[in-house]
Amino acid sequence: MTTRQRSTSSSTDPPVRREVVLGVDTHGEVHVAAVISPLGNILGTESFPATAAGYRQLLVWARKRGTVRRAGVEGTGTFGAGLSRYLLAQQIQVFEVNRPDRSARRLLGKSDPLDAQAAARAVLSGRARARAKSGDGSVHSARIFKLAKDSAVKARTQAINQLKAVLVIADPALRERLSSLGNRELFRTCARLGPGDGEDGENAVAQATHMTLRMLAERIEQLTGQINELNQRLTQLVEHHAPQLLVPVGIGPDSAVTLLITMGDNPERLNTEASFAALCGVSPVEYSSGRRSTRRLNYGGDRRANAALHRIVFTRLRHDPRTQAYYERRTQEGKTRREIIRCLKRYAAREVFNLVRTVPGVPPL
Repeated sequence: MTTRQRSTSSSTDPPVRREVVLGVDTHGEVHVAAVISPLGNILGTESFPATAAGYRQLLVWARKRGTVRRAGVEGTGTFGAGLSRYLLAQQIQVFEVNRPDRSARRLLGKSDPLDAQAAARAVLSGRARARAKSGDGSVHSARIFKLAKDSAVKARTQAINQLKAVLVIADPALRERLSSLGNRELFRTCARLGPGDGEDGENAVAQATHMTLRMLAERIEQLTGQINELNQRLTQLVEHHAPQLLVPVGIGPDSAVTLLITMGDNPERLNTEASFAALCGVSPVEYSSGRRSTRRLNYGGDRRANAALHRIVFTRLRHDPRTQAYYERRTQEGKTRREIIRCLKRYAAREVFNLVRTVPGVPPL
């Protein structure tokens, strides 16, 4: 081979850049980033403001140390949500990283640079495998609406309990007049109560009681209006984004929204229906020791999604003949009620996963 044949590559070709892994420990005001090599060597650690400009500076800084294709970020659903969306828009795979366990912190200590390095090492080792939600579509909008609705429901329940507590200690005549009313009529009547007469003695107490009942009833009516509006918006989102979920027995708009929020706007991040079942906490967990071989319920995962599947299963047990027949058959086989419910929740998770895969506009998994 001649010298000319050996030098086939041009000297002007750009050098091949090595791939590096980015890790970020997120906070409200500042993010701490670390970059490590494929061999685990620390190439740099730096702090950046948690702003749009700070996100750009962070990525420019990381790319000076190599090609960034993977990043581990703590708190992708909270403090790291904005950074995760930015990195995903830059075609970087973002993985959710849990905080280091206590044993590691006892040995290595606790600091933001150490947490950022641990996040990068979790991605490099493959320990962090949960890809972050994109948070840029209809499902994220539903998540925000659901947050407002849950808050309103909680506040309304508190106001109802307070109104009824005031009625318990109210004047007997007023209490007897209102005790026979249903909730809806009770709130309307209380909202129309006028002020008491005078400001001394018993009249002052009556005035305070009437005013408190009226204010609580007005608050309940206002919150009820907000809940109804949010329910309507959530239903519209489900009908537009995943109408298939509303077809099977037992899946209502609220449960459908909860399960869609768990999957996120990018359901392709879930490789199999088994991964979705694990995310919902309905996959069986091996629980064996010695000669004893058994499985138990999964106490991890998204508990709201788990509760949604629980509601679906119990609705089907009441109204779906196919589910009722399955329950009877498994009971005759000697299965316990808990085991049957666990199986039904697993089947429901599989059904939801396969339905979302076929939603128009969502890439196949």
